[in-house]
Amino acid sequence: MRFSEINLFGVYVAPISIMIVAAWIVTVGLRRIANRFGLLGFVWHPALFVFAIYMIVLSSIVLAIAR
Repeated sequence: MRFSEINLFGVYVAPISIMIVAAWIVTVGLRRIANRFGLLGFVWHPALFVFAIYMIVLSSIVLAIAR
């Protein structure tokens, strides 16, 4: 599938930028859940772990939309 620009209030936006924002919102939610249950205390490098989760979420969104 070919991605095309999205008209957002008269401004053409690349679809990847919308996906980046969506992945960030999902990652923030997942990070809050992990903090609430203390799961980030079990990982070696929390920032690296959150970045890896962000990349997994972003790639999942891209693959789901490209299908």
